[in-house]
Amino acid sequence: MGLSTLDLFIVGLYLVGITLFGLRFRNAEKSLKSYFLADRSVPWWAIGLSIVSAETSTLTIISIPGLAYDTNFSFLQVVMGYMLARIVIVLVFLPSYFKGELFTAYQLIDRRFGKLLHRFTAGTFLVTRAVAEGVRVFAVSIVVNIAIERYLLQYMSREASVIASIGLVTLLTLIYTFEGGMTAVIWTDVVQMAIYIGGTLVGFFTLLHLVPGGWTTIHETASAAGKFQIFDFVPSLTKTFNFWAGVIGGTFLTTASHGTDQLMVQRLLSARNQRESKLALLSSGGAILLQFSLFLLVGAALFVFYKMYPPAVPFGRSDRIFPMFIVSQMPSGISGLLIAAILAAAMSNLSAALNSLSSTTIIDFYLRIRPEATERQRMAMSRAATIVWGLILFGLAIVTQFGGQRVLELGLSIASVPYGGLLGVFLLGVLTKRANQTGALIGMVCGLLVNLFLFFGPRLHLMTTVVAWTWYVTIGTTLTFVVGYLASLIFSDSGDPERAVDDVAVHSNV
Repeated sequence: MGLSTLDLFIVGLYLVGITLFGLRFRNAEKSLKSYFLADRSVPWWAIGLSIVSAETSTLTIISIPGLAYDTNFSFLQVVMGYMLARIVIVLVFLPSYFKGELFTAYQLIDRRFGKLLHRFTAGTFLVTRAVAEGVRVFAVSIVVNIAIERYLLQYMSREASVIASIGLVTLLTLIYTFEGGMTAVIWTDVVQMAIYIGGTLVGFFTLLHLVPGGWTTIHETASAAGKFQIFDFVPSLTKTFNFWAGVIGGTFLTTASHGTDQLMVQRLLSARNQRESKLALLSSGGAILLQFSLFLLVGAALFVFYKMYPPAVPFGRSDRIFPMFIVSQMPSGISGLLIAAILAAAMSNLSAALNSLSSTTIIDFYLRIRPEATERQRMAMSRAATIVWGLILFGLAIVTQFGGQRVLELGLSIASVPYGGLLGVFLLGVLTKRANQTGALIGMVCGLLVNLFLFFGPRLHLMTTVVAWTWYVTIGTTLTFVVGYLASLIFSDSGDPERAVDDVAVHSNV
């Protein structure tokens, strides 16, 4: 099993082509503003598509069809929360982000609370984004190994092929991100989204052709198996995808990921103005709904196809179902297009992570130590940080292969652990006048510790009940906000008295 020579040529053509396309923007980046914010010259529609592309990784494309194959369409309840969160961000966060020349989300924390909490929130982002991104990059090896294992295994072990496939995608993405900065990231995102959506559509229509009776058979068989069920109104803290966990948890998760995570905030700050930033974010919500619906439809169609034609070899894990279908059932040429589409999603997400990790490292840490650095020194350090983070993500992706959980849920659960604390601190800063740095820091630590216990507790046999990851952000945010506010009433910021000012006065200077 593996790709044909024609398929490999198409995949290779994509990898070379997208890298060269990204390199077209290398001469435009002459300052931190252009390198990290695309000089705030990108139109809103491109930023909107880039947002969608950045939150779509390889694990999304291979795990969502696998999720529908195993269960049903209940994941759309989480997507509803994704859409509601965008309205919250537009109303609560964007006005604060556009009051001043901000490069990162965590500069807002510095202006509202102080340097200590600024470094803590920025450091939390760096650690958790890197770990979560390692899971996403690892998903690349699942696809590449299925696609070209008959070629790779002639020359190396399976473990070595994992390293080789991860290394190749990381290296090519690193090249154009290193040279082109955010401008290259956004415009390659637009191209890559067109590729992976187009490729997925080709896969879906191929399934319609392969299943006797086409859509009618798929609809009837999938409906009888309950695949199109969306809503589950039974309240539960242990069930991952029900209405309450989906809508409430999804709203908190996306408010945190798009409102406090530099990966997304950096795109919002790259818009020409606040109005275009709003348009970009809100329009991305509709695109996300359509995109996830398409991925789930592919999963339902795969369920019907393999019910009629059972695989000769078990899949092992549901993440392998869609890639294996592409390689074993798609016509030569089309398989290569679809593998290129999946790699497009991987490279899009990876480039976004590299640029956001680099911007936080330079703006929130390096310039604190070397504020007198020249623009040339800043640019050199920015590119160096991009390389370092590329190496770190490469290493973390290799380590991730030892986890057995579905990669989609593993990646989202890891990201959800710190999001509660981050969102709680941002809400304390934006919505309250009495919260101070000491109280917010105490609240954030409480939120993080509780979520770490929820994540590691079942794995270490410290708790028998497994709380669904969709509740992590809600629980962490609530704890951080309540504890942080109460602690602020008890403790004063004696070591940082200039922060004990009215929020309105602070925000007027942001």
